[in-house]
Amino acid sequence: MSTSTVEPLDPLIHVPARLRILVTLAALNEGDTLSFTRLQKMLDLTPGNLITHLRKLEDARYLKSEKTSDGNGLTTIVTLTRRGRAALDAYTEALRNLLGGLAP
Repeated sequence: MSTSTVEPLDPLIHVPARLRILVTLAALNEGDTLSFTRLQKMLDLTPGNLITHLRKLEDARYLKSEKTSDGNGLTTIVTLTRRGRAALDAYTEALRNLLGGLAP
């Protein structure tokens, strides 16, 4: 198999914590959100670690976050963008192609 036919894996997504964030958000219906706190608990990440990864993904426009008022204070919600879903789909396809080249 020629290596020129294999798409490179997106290094931004390839980091395990970021991959887990994108996969978790991709499991939601388009436009649905998760609160920062819920995402943190689901992924078992520290707040600082999650913030760092979310910023990198938001800088790439793979997700967006916004603060909303819930009556008791501010809540940060996170949602996957169409660009993020497309990037995850491309990453998944590239990984499948890469793994498909392995002999059984």
